[in-house]
Amino acid sequence: QVQLVESGGGLVQAGDSLRLSCAASARTFSSYAMGWFRQAPGKEREFVGAISRHGGSTYYADSVKGRFTISRDNAKNTVYLQMNSLKPEDTAVYYCAAKPADYGGRVYSTSSSYDYWGQGTQVTVSS
Repeated sequence: QVQLVESGGGLVQAGDSLRLSCAASARTFSSYAMGWFRQAPGKEREFVGAISRHGGSTYYADSVKGRFTISRDNAKNTVYLQMNSLKPEDTAVYYCAAKPADYGGRVYSTSSSYDYWGQGTQVTVSS
């Protein structure tokens, strides 16, 4: 069982930056591929980005490519989402997710691929 706790959300203005963190309880955090998703009010949960077990591979949704960066620190059992040039349409609850991965370089972009989810952290971007 893996517990995930997101933090770092808040209210910012358009153009600002935020860094979200996701702390994992897993004893072998480096065995898990990680992902970030978001859900805006009245919308379905959507993929934001993903990172492989050791951080060598990343993948982003087109809507955030070039603005958001995922990284991880396996020594700290933490994955990060650096969000720059935020837009009002980035407003959502952001969730991190974990999936045991037997292949080191693989990333996953569908929510059904993930086995564990955090509670989410709210990000609100005002115009």
